[in-house]
Amino acid sequence: MRSLLLLASAAALIAVPAAAMQHDAHANHKAHDAITAAVAAPTRTATNTPRDTYRHPAETLAFFGVEPSDTVVELWPGGGWYTEILAPLAKSGGGTLYVAAPWERGLNRIKEKQTADAATYGAVKLAEFPGTGAGSKVPDGSADVVLTFRNVHNWRFGGTDKAADAFKQIFAMLKPGGTLGVVEHRLNESDDSAKEEKSGYMKKSSIVAFAEAAGFKLAGESEINANPKDTKDYPKGVWTLPPNLTEGDTDRAKYVAIGESDRMTLKFVKPAS
Repeated sequence: MRSLLLLASAAALIAVPAAAMQHDAHANHKAHDAITAAVAAPTRTATNTPRDTYRHPAETLAFFGVEPSDTVVELWPGGGWYTEILAPLAKSGGGTLYVAAPWERGLNRIKEKQTADAATYGAVKLAEFPGTGAGSKVPDGSADVVLTFRNVHNWRFGGTDKAADAFKQIFAMLKPGGTLGVVEHRLNESDDSAKEEKSGYMKKSSIVAFAEAAGFKLAGESEINANPKDTKDYPKGVWTLPPNLTEGDTDRAKYVAIGESDRMTLKFVKPAS
């Protein structure tokens, strides 16, 4: 009898982790399906979808662990390339999406989307970032995930203090254990750091330093958005490459063949305690 009890106890100990693993696998599968559906959303702009080949949105969001039920903050959404994916993703799972940018000109393109398609974008919340008091901010400790795509260089253009303050404000937005996902044009570590001030490229070490100074821990990195063809030595910076092509017709075929920039994909976490 004692042997049977020991065997039963051992089986129970094995079954609990197995059940937990099955639950996690099921949750991951559901999140994957939701992200795939959001990337395929018919509401996306037709000129945006061809850029998926460079930006790998499904793989990027999966790497950052975004789930449809999350409260997600997208910083400086610009024309809304990622918003077109994140809004239907949040809607599908009952999540919340904030878009946060300089108040309020940085949000005008998103407002246009809300007016044109309230069914898709009407629930998107608008917030000011960096916060100055001009508009409402993302409540402290409310976000599961904060995402920024190719924006850290813009904060750096305002000086190192502005960049440092941006990371501190992001840290405040997140719940303990929350994730910061960063995609940014990557400057070679051997290059002169002064290039960060005008080229649009940033060193990984610089971003990690800003994040760690704010309290974040680097939790992972991916080469999903890497592009080894990018030589990063253009007089007009990263904007020489698609989609901007600032050189116009000069060497256009060359730059189109290179494609969009070499990008680092960094995942940071706010410590749980």
